[in-house]
Amino acid sequence: MTHVHVVYAHPSERSFTREVLDAFLGGLDAAGHTRTVSDLYSMAFRSELTPEEYERESGRRPAARVPDDVAAEHAKLAAADVWAFVYPVWWADCPARLKGWFDRVWTVGFAHKPAALHVARQALVLCTAGYTLAELDASGCYQAMRTTMLTDRVGGRARSSEFVVFGGSVLRGGESGGDRERWAALRAEHLARAGALARSI
Repeated sequence: MTHVHVVYAHPSERSFTREVLDAFLGGLDAAGHTRTVSDLYSMAFRSELTPEEYERESGRRPAARVPDDVAAEHAKLAAADVWAFVYPVWWADCPARLKGWFDRVWTVGFAHKPAALHVARQALVLCTAGYTLAELDASGCYQAMRTTMLTDRVGGRARSSEFVVFGGSVLRGGESGGDRERWAALRAEHLARAGALARSI
């Protein structure tokens, strides 16, 4: 049995990203894994550093106390064997709230300097995108996003890591049309893969 901590960032309960989260959680449950979830929007997790937090992270006040909400995230991460990050791709990156989570949670003494306090066995990055993977690859965005998440943000904080894009949601079209039949098939494929990734942990 594996314990997985999921960091989720999307403001809507009716999004495809939420469907990916639910499929992933369902796969964890089916495999008998335990899980915790930090739903950053429902938690109203503050994304910006306070001046006091900056003073601590810059080394000017290294003994300053870590805020309670950040300490709570540290505890959830430290208790997990595997970390998963689930979010939509907005402007070739994660939402600002998740970026701010990294700014605040990857603190000195936990995530770096001199080394990470806790190293996960595995980190999974599962993100949804309007563009297909082929389109993101052709534009250079895929490699940039993958490098940012796996090399910079996850880095040596996990022994292995994987970056998965569930792309092509622009096909659903909304009120403007779109190829809804193709999207229905692709959506089903993506959700099946999310569940399978969870079961394979």
